[in-house]
Amino acid sequence: MNVIETRIKDLLIFEPQVFVDDRGWFMESFNQQSFEKALLQRGLDVPVFVQDNHSVSKKGVLRGLHYQLPPHAQGKLVRVVQGRAWDVAVDIRKNSDTFGQWVGVELSTDNHRQFWIPAGFAHGFIALEDNTQFLYKTTDYYAKECEGSIVWNDDTLSIAWPVHEDISILLTEKDKNAVNFSEI
Repeated sequence: MNVIETRIKDLLIFEPQVFVDDRGWFMESFNQQSFEKALLQRGLDVPVFVQDNHSVSKKGVLRGLHYQLPPHAQGKLVRVVQGRAWDVAVDIRKNSDTFGQWVGVELSTDNHRQFWIPAGFAHGFIALEDNTQFLYKTTDYYAKECEGSIVWNDDTLSIAWPVHEDISILLTEKDKNAVNFSEI
């Protein structure tokens, strides 16, 4: 497994080794020992995953930027198993040196990448193809009373979403009514 560090030390991209032959391909989609080793080598906390989620989105569906606050803050290990998505994590830890900074990465069927987003980050993605299937492991259960949402196109954050003429943004009411970054 190849581990790619990002400009925010806590956010990591994992590229599993994919074995391809005339039958198709095989990969380990998760290995606890390898995951722990990668985090510990970088001085990061090792989480316990308690829930797996799976969503399917049409092209242009934008989910986020979502987060959960303590005592139910969630870390997420995310990947796309069909289609393509642009995935973004924003540091919302107020005492962090990277507070308000973001990292974006394309996740797809073809690149098999996974993105580790620890607790303390807002998370969102836009589906770049129809039938984009997104899987994520979480470190805490969903808790409505702890959830929050930052508007996806916040001026302060200036996230470089890959929005083109051929993509119409589709949002839920919750995401349409999300707050500005300055309000969190």
